[in-house]
Amino acid sequence: MAGMEPARAALKLDVDLVRRLLGSQFPQWSSLPIRPILPGGWDNRTFRLGDDMVVRLPSAAVYSPQVEKEHRWLPILRPLLPLPIPAPIGLGQPCHGYPWSWSIYKWLPGKAASTRQVSLSHRLARSLGSFLAALQNIDASGGPSPGPDNFHRGGSLQVYDAETRRAVALLGAKIDARVALRIWDEALAAPHDGHPVWLHGDVSAGNLLVEGGALAGVIDFGCSAVGDPACDLAVAWSSMERQTRQAFRTAVNLPDSDWARARGWALWKALVVTAGISPAHSVAESQNRVALEKVLLDA
Repeated sequence: MAGMEPARAALKLDVDLVRRLLGSQFPQWSSLPIRPILPGGWDNRTFRLGDDMVVRLPSAAVYSPQVEKEHRWLPILRPLLPLPIPAPIGLGQPCHGYPWSWSIYKWLPGKAASTRQVSLSHRLARSLGSFLAALQNIDASGGPSPGPDNFHRGGSLQVYDAETRRAVALLGAKIDARVALRIWDEALAAPHDGHPVWLHGDVSAGNLLVEGGALAGVIDFGCSAVGDPACDLAVAWSSMERQTRQAFRTAVNLPDSDWARARGWALWKALVVTAGISPAHSVAESQNRVALEKVLLDA
């Protein structure tokens, strides 16, 4: 789940750049094979380094603060979670015309849950719910606050009020605008009564690693923060069917008000992509149209 797509820097993020960056800053690894990992992500370009490492380069300035955040907090979160998460092992600096910090991580086994998959299985949904519950239970003292750097994940939905209403107006008769606005208003009115907790910020099929049908890891914590966990629940509509959604809800064990806001997050994302306000590749567009139908039918 991403925010409005920023302008891209006119940079060629390729194997040659990665090798030059490594040669200058991590020469001990510069002779290892390097190959891009496809499909590429929105926020970063990712490259396999040898058999055991991954290099990630932010693709735009807005994503660059996420690098140091992951290096600061992932080592603290990792031993307290029930599933593997990325382990940073090298923090690169701007060099060779590349203007931002960048990262080297240990390679995590598993394949991303298919972006074309209609729904996560009950097994994956339950494991994901348990993972998020564990994340929320970690001491959040001093953790990073929501804001522009993480597209306000964990903050107030009010930030996206005008954008959401604009999307509803643009879609017109293509959706049930009355239902969409009712869901949105209910989300804005639903209180967050709990204390701020850790949240991932971008829970999606592409950030879930699967092995043998089981959830094997969770990656990409660049949008993580300490705040309202409702945004992490939007995956219940984007990647789950109704019965699976209930299994996920049981595992996460959060109050109804959190789920009302979660539905608002899911609605916002599906609306802005479907209305063309936030660009996405064709698979993501199709996914968000399906998610929008689920949110509206689940009203």
